Amino acid sequence: MTTDQSIDVAIIGGGPAGYAGAIYAARANLTTTVFEQGMSGGQIATTNEVENYPGIPLLSGAELGERFQQHAEGLGAQVEWSMVTGVDYDADAALFTVHHDMGDSLASSVIACMGATPRPAGFAGEDTYRGRGVSYCATCDGMFFRGKQVFIIGGGNSACEEALFLSDIASSVTIVLRRDQFRAPDGVVRKVIEKDNITVRYQTSIVELSGEAMPTTITFKDNASGETHTESFEPGSFGIFVFTGTQPHTELVEHLVDLAPDGGILTDESMATRTPGLFAAGDIRSKRLRQVVTAVSDGAIAATSAYAFLH
Repeated sequence: MTTDQSIDVAIIGGGPAGYAGAIYAARANLTTTVFEQGMSGGQIATTNEVENYPGIPLLSGAELGERFQQHAEGLGAQVEWSMVTGVDYDADAALFTVHHDMGDSLASSVIACMGATPRPAGFAGEDTYRGRGVSYCATCDGMFFRGKQVFIIGGGNSACEEALFLSDIASSVTIVLRRDQFRAPDGVVRKVIEKDNITVRYQTSIVELSGEAMPTTITFKDNASGETHTESFEPGSFGIFVFTGTQPHTELVEHLVDLAPDGGILTDESMATRTPGLFAAGDIRSKRLRQVVTAVSDGAIAATSAYAFLH
């Protein structure tokens, strides 16, 4: 059912950006509703340990997400456990309609915080060992592989930069490159090639990861010949980092925003999009660093910008 009374701020997504926005909006005495279809915390809720959030040395992602939710609700924000299926904007009325499982809600402003997900590499066992040997974030998980062997899938700028970062932590870094050359700029590639503990396997793919509780074997494929071979390791002695791109979840608002070549939403410094009253925060934005701390910053800015817009 549709309510005739609009809320001040509708926040789509209950991750760090969404709840930070809810906290700031509620503290500004704006009526605020967070629409979340799954678990509080968004993608971070699937992380076993978060050790780089300032002031909280070690906490599970699920517990951090729950704390975000409790903080926002304690200040008066409402949480609607519902899947948002669409967003419409009436320019004449300056109102948004948020369509969701429980009906429709009218809002004077919207903060889009639907996040993004890493693009999987597609090898067998990737989902099985996600968070137990397979990672998509060197900044998040690099320290868990201190002194260990690391394999990196990807040949773009991000893969090279993360390889350089991990080379100062891991004992060795092997870049698994499915082509015969990198896609990254020559300057970055040169730094990678010159690093003593980084090696590159050209025209190679990882096709399977297997083991028991922890992975112990990797099956590689020579893309030139089609031949495969399997290498064995001690449990917990290595990790695989996948850097094949990120896919922001912009589908609900694509008709109201401009997108960058990386698929993220383009905003100004106030997190505003091209549609008045529509803001974007967190991993859904086009940005260099996607972390909890940057998402929280985006959410706070978006909420204060929404307050300024409404007043």
